[in-house]
Amino acid sequence: MNEKGLKQSKLIYWASGIVSICGLIFEVLFGALGSYILGDGVKQYTLTISLFLTGMGVGASISERVTKDLVVAFIWTEFLVAVVGGFSSFLMFGMTAFAPAGSDALFLYTVTFTIGALTGVELPVLIRKANDIGVELNKSTARVLFSDYAGGLVGGLLFAFYLRPEMGMVKTAFFVGVINLSVAVLVLFYFREEIKKFSFHLGSAIFIGILLISGLFFGEELAFSFEQKLYKDPILHMENTSYQKMVLTKDDEDTRLFLDGALQFSSTDEYRYHETLVHLPMAYKENVRDVLVLGGGDGIAVNELLKYEGLESITLVDLDPAVVDFAKENPHLRELNDGALDDPLVDIQHKDAFKYLKATDKRFDTVLIDLPDPNNESLNKLYTKEFYSLVRNHLRADGVMMAQATSPVFAPEVYWTINETVEATDMNTYNFHVDIPSFGNWGFVMASRKDVDIENISIDVPTEFLNEEIVPALTVFGKDEDREILDSDGQVKNLEPNTLIHPNLIQKYEQAWKDY
Repeated sequence: MNEKGLKQSKLIYWASGIVSICGLIFEVLFGALGSYILGDGVKQYTLTISLFLTGMGVGASISERVTKDLVVAFIWTEFLVAVVGGFSSFLMFGMTAFAPAGSDALFLYTVTFTIGALTGVELPVLIRKANDIGVELNKSTARVLFSDYAGGLVGGLLFAFYLRPEMGMVKTAFFVGVINLSVAVLVLFYFREEIKKFSFHLGSAIFIGILLISGLFFGEELAFSFEQKLYKDPILHMENTSYQKMVLTKDDEDTRLFLDGALQFSSTDEYRYHETLVHLPMAYKENVRDVLVLGGGDGIAVNELLKYEGLESITLVDLDPAVVDFAKENPHLRELNDGALDDPLVDIQHKDAFKYLKATDKRFDTVLIDLPDPNNESLNKLYTKEFYSLVRNHLRADGVMMAQATSPVFAPEVYWTINETVEATDMNTYNFHVDIPSFGNWGFVMASRKDVDIENISIDVPTEFLNEEIVPALTVFGKDEDREILDSDGQVKNLEPNTLIHPNLIQKYEQAWKDY
């Protein structure tokens, strides 16, 4: 092999590594898009991987027909990857905002399959070209595949630790599209002597480059206007944290916080939620000294706790430091939490709640569980028998736990399964629900090793909603939200506890909320 052929073969190996990085990034990006917009992260990542790999198989089959002009075939494959992949996130948000329901899912799955198919074309073409240059077939195959697999690892790490948190989904797609285009242009120049209509290919690359760079600089702003359509009120702040997408909206006096598209609270009625969450267990347990709050990074529950004298410590465990920092700094949230997170009694731990409970030796008088709904695998873990057993083990003998447990009206099977799961830890449970206009009817599960006499509950701190007279009414459930869930044959369902080994809550949650 001459020196020119050696340089070209090295370029092919580098190109295969770079395009595999891009392909892997697109694959996980599509999974993240599906998880954020369509929900059920496990389902979306499963579909993404399956469709992408199936597409690769189809693409590899199609590549058999590519026997001539291998370099041009590779270049135009990269052009297509750059355009389709680059505009994927931007168009996905547009579909979600303006297209009929369900079309966004169809679009995402089609794009995933298409990019997979184009990726499947890339490697066989590169292997054949390396062989044409003079590299033995077994060596060209092994080297191209090594570059591909090694590039896949790099792509995954880049997306998880830099691209998604720093650039977001829209800019990441355009940026990776630019990388694909750059590889194509580099190959175009290295092999220009054997390429016909070089100027046409170069002009096409320049045109695509202008589109992608325009998208890189202006696409996120346009996508922001698309995403605004998903929210009722104007967006004040949007941020991709290391763990989730955080959006704050405001209209007149109504401030709302969303995490991954799910409403966390509305300032117009959050007191109904937080007073029920905090004051019922605090009123039951006398002489509370130490309180653990799992979740609640907005600081509103902590602010309610600070109304009680005699507290010695409040431990707040919230995984995402960006949410807590935002709650400390944003004037709209500080108005709601009254700067509670800066109180010297509050010890903030940025840890996974499950891991925190496994690691700590502390015991608490009261544990408040203010976590997002169990709509993915990582959150489902925090609604299992194993998790509630850890909570029980960190309660003092007469301690009490209070957990938000979604809606007994919209998702009765989910609510009572959570209750069943808590009961499986040998704690006594007590059920409450309250009407919250921004959420609807919302449920809570209180639990303790000891029996609780709610008739003796006394609310001795200032509240806007809760009082002793209304507490008994919060325990009464209508027929459509009752514990006896009927199946299609009219028989009472046997609700099984949700466990790590047999997670049954996510599917029930998705089924219950699919029409809301």
